[in-house]
Amino acid sequence: MSTDTERQAVSEWMDDVDLHRVKRKNRLFHLVLVGASLFGVVVLAFLIVDVILDTLIGVVVFEIDVGTFLTQTASSDWASAGFLGAMIGSAWLLVFTLLFSFFLGVGTAVYLEEYAPDNRTTTLIEANLTNLAGVPSVVYGLLALGVFVNAMRMGPILIAGALALALLVTPIVIVASQEALRAVPDGVRNGSLATGATQWQTIRGVVLPSAMPGIVTGTILALARAIGETAPLLMVGTVWGLRHHPGPFDRFGAMPTQIYEWAFLPEVELQYLAAMGIAVLMTILLAMYGVAFFVRNRYERSY
Repeated sequence: MSTDTERQAVSEWMDDVDLHRVKRKNRLFHLVLVGASLFGVVVLAFLIVDVILDTLIGVVVFEIDVGTFLTQTASSDWASAGFLGAMIGSAWLLVFTLLFSFFLGVGTAVYLEEYAPDNRTTTLIEANLTNLAGVPSVVYGLLALGVFVNAMRMGPILIAGALALALLVTPIVIVASQEALRAVPDGVRNGSLATGATQWQTIRGVVLPSAMPGIVTGTILALARAIGETAPLLMVGTVWGLRHHPGPFDRFGAMPTQIYEWAFLPEVELQYLAAMGIAVLMTILLAMYGVAFFVRNRYERSY
């Protein structure tokens, strides 16, 4: 009897619902999502084409030598200006950002996933980490300026810039590492523990090797974001027009800040130098993304 009543209630509810109207709303929502996605892709394509065209104009029309551009440092003469100092500065930044963020990020993820109790405190920490991953980069730059450059009196050196970028990417590394650790089935852990291994031996010998492809992929993608950041480096005090090869304790420049300088100077030739710098930066970013996808597809395990 109750079943017949339920069926009757469902039938009456279906009669009241305009299915054609619901389908129209679903189609409209789908079209809006597709349109928004296509808009972003089209704008990105136009920007890439514009950069490529400006690069070709710089090389063909203004006869900017690619070899000189890649092997010389900045100069007041646009014809002999190069990008090497900024490239070396960005390479140093990536190395130290990796050192400062990788071990801290992976260690934090291991603690939260393998050791921390499942309580409100842990949930609050994880929620804050997710929020920190979305904080604007200029906030981290201001924090690095106040703490590392001024309070700790490090000055505007390359290490301070790397610490600013490490603050930016460490939450991303933690979240990516947590997801990689969660992807390892509990059966793998239990099997190791059943053989008599301790929890740390299980983590070190079984869990981390299984999760490492995901951890490495997330770390590379985080570094790819860091290499293109400009605001934190401007806050720390990068040098524009760097004319030397920086070391860890020197004033430094980076690719994004050098591009920023060229793009806002009035000389027309410098606009094409900026386009060539963007092309170099895009090439490096695509290479990093390619490495990340290769590592994920080549070494990721399926359970």
